[in-house]
Amino acid sequence: MTTHKFRTAYRSRGLMAEFEKRLLEGDTGALRPIVRQAIGPNTLDLPFKDVQLRAKPDGTGGERLLFTGYASVVEAPFTMWDWYGDYVEIVRAGAFTKTLSEDPDVIFCLNHDWLAAPMARTKAGTLRLSEDATGLWTEADIDGTRDDVHRVQSCMDAGELDAMSFAFFVTKQSWSPDYDQRDILEVGMDGGDTSVVTFPANPATTGTTDLRARAGTALVRSGVPAVLLEHLRAEQRAGKALSSSTMETLQEVLDLIAASDVGLDSAQEILSGLMGVPNPDDEDQNDVGADGSAADDDSKQESQSITGGNGHDPALVRERLRLQAVASK
Repeated sequence: MTTHKFRTAYRSRGLMAEFEKRLLEGDTGALRPIVRQAIGPNTLDLPFKDVQLRAKPDGTGGERLLFTGYASVVEAPFTMWDWYGDYVEIVRAGAFTKTLSEDPDVIFCLNHDWLAAPMARTKAGTLRLSEDATGLWTEADIDGTRDDVHRVQSCMDAGELDAMSFAFFVTKQSWSPDYDQRDILEVGMDGGDTSVVTFPANPATTGTTDLRARAGTALVRSGVPAVLLEHLRAEQRAGKALSSSTMETLQEVLDLIAASDVGLDSAQEILSGLMGVPNPDDEDQNDVGADGSAADDDSKQESQSITGGNGHDPALVRERLRLQAVASK
């Protein structure tokens, strides 16, 4: 799965153009769909539905295991939550039709662990996906002699694994005017997964450490930090105190950026814009203040202290933003 693929989906299809326009016109609620879309692969979870794991003849006198069950259901509300609070997502009927017709490369795994060997894969013919009136049906032929598969089987038998999830890209969607409901009209499964999971994933943390790191990288490369910075500067030009909703979103964005390997420059740009001081990595601006005048040494030191000189400290960032959010209320 590549962030480049997602960046193409995010930007060139114009999915977020309207929400970016709303944000720059002062609608801070538009930050929810913008960030939700920009973090890359989405996940939705549900308790096991019609799930079975049973022995199946492999055609050579031996046996494999056949996993069957729904990875997702349609026309049913999923309660989600982020830094703004609860909201609802609904996968609409027909959301899988296009992507399944395009022979997507999808893996079957445990807890969205893309770094481990997949238990099954569509490209190999061992994972088969189809859509019916209920949702996304999954069939996976898996090797019961593998240690990891044996552990999954043992945990399922004991009731210790009891939920399914799938990782996907949103290619068509609509949001309610208050941003409290997202209708997912079409998804892309190529490069995604169906997964047995231990705990439901919070979209604000994207579940696993690997997904979180990928989300941070996708966020940086999506162009969203630049949109946030433009919104931030517009508020500053208007003489407004940064709203608490903007601060909360910035905290989440900076936390995700901190989890990626490519986020330092974007983090420093956002923080410098937030504080009204030069970006310490911007050689052309090192001696110029936010208003075009020469920056004093105190401003330079403040900028370098919040970003840590060679990198930002996420804990320090969160505390700084928390204090500014309190002050803005």
